[in-house]
Amino acid sequence: MKDALAIHRWLLAHQVHHEIVRLPRVLTCAAELPEVIRAAPADCLEVSVYEVDTRIGIEPVAVVASVAAPPALGLLGGLLGARKVRPASAFLVNAATEYAAGLVCPLLLPENLTLLIDERLFDDMSADRLLHTPTGERRTALSLRAPDLLALVPGKRLDLAPRSRLPISHTSPHTRPLTR
Repeated sequence: MKDALAIHRWLLAHQVHHEIVRLPRVLTCAAELPEVIRAAPADCLEVSVYEVDTRIGIEPVAVVASVAAPPALGLLGGLLGARKVRPASAFLVNAATEYAAGLVCPLLLPENLTLLIDERLFDDMSADRLLHTPTGERRTALSLRAPDLLALVPGKRLDLAPRSRLPISHTSPHTRPLTR
């Protein structure tokens, strides 16, 4: 399993300024990062792994998004042309990412793993914006500048913003207004 030391060494080798943060309490999943490190949920990243059923077969797909805006399964399935999308089991997450389930870092993921990145993460690329992510360990997190982190994540960028099916003001001639 990969851990904070492996990430630290890799970032040092690539001369990327970063900080491995010792957490005041244990982390069970990336969704707890904002509370534990007192950061905005939009600045905390999580890597979610899904089992995607395509025409070829079932394969794991990892998605990097902010804790504040995880992708919708239906939207993800539509973008991938999948018949079915469901959260991957802990066993599959561990095997596919080489990180502990729930604590997957977007760095050092296997090259054969399909990796998608939420386009909304690139909206604020200011040099002073810090992003935080798990390291695979329950007691540490990684903090580094947004442009540095997003430049190192080798996935495909997709717009994962939820879409409404119909505008709210739209009424079909085939629908009746609700009456009481």
